[in-house]
Amino acid sequence: MTGNIDKAPLTESVYYILLSLYKPMHGYGIMQHIKKLSNERVSMGPGTLYGAINTLLEKGWIEPVPTEEDSRKKEYVITELGKKAVNIEMKRLEELLENGKLITGGTKK
Repeated sequence: MTGNIDKAPLTESVYYILLSLYKPMHGYGIMQHIKKLSNERVSMGPGTLYGAINTLLEKGWIEPVPTEEDSRKKEYVITELGKKAVNIEMKRLEELLENGKLITGGTKK
């Protein structure tokens, strides 16, 4: 099912994985980057990370970076389709925040 963008919300983990892959990165680097981005609030284990990576590869939202055959570390990078998914999610999150502020008196729309 490559190339599919639906309007369903991204999980926080998937959102952070996609953000991490705006620069090529390997699995351990992704886990460390997510910890840093989230001020150590979000911590991913290898099983969760690699399950999500496989799903994102199937959707065509990320792709492996070509490496030498003897390299043990696989790096991944976000695709244009993945960037589109991030942009859709950011708009959804902005709407949530604005509506929350509107209802609670945080800002006027």
